[in-house]
Amino acid sequence: MGTVSDAPAPALAPVSAVPRAMRIACALVGAVVFAGMLYAALSLKSSSTGVVAFDTADQFAIGGLGVLLGLGIAALGRSRVDADGDGVRIRNLVVHHQLPWGAVRAVRFDRKSSWASLLLTNGDEVSVLAVQSFDKDRAVRAVEGMRALHAAARAREPKPPPLLYPE
Repeated sequence: MGTVSDAPAPALAPVSAVPRAMRIACALVGAVVFAGMLYAALSLKSSSTGVVAFDTADQFAIGGLGVLLGLGIAALGRSRVDADGDGVRIRNLVVHHQLPWGAVRAVRFDRKSSWASLLLTNGDEVSVLAVQSFDKDRAVRAVEGMRALHAAARAREPKPPPLLYPE
């Protein structure tokens, strides 16, 4: 005769994901833009075309602009998602979200989608730019891990009381 164990369920592993392919692409494009602007700055000699006069300050300005553009392009790959038994933390390009699993209705990653998303209980949808289709198996593992954490958190929630009047 089997007995039911009151032992807690084993804790699921936390999930962390970053967009690997996007990070590599952004780093490469940022480096190319920086190198191009640096080349333009170094090859710009002090001269005058009759209309515009170029000098050392212009070289520094073009080099500084190259640094800013290169870093800005590389920053596009900063997205990250971290999920554990308590909830999920999402860092997209500019916006950060920290959500408990109780606020999440579903973890979605549709076949034609470029990235995953979270459907919230209030009807909103939050994009998870860190889980992108370009990352293939990594993205699938991240979504499956988040779905398992979501299901485990939902199972721990108390059952709602029954309705007084049927609908």
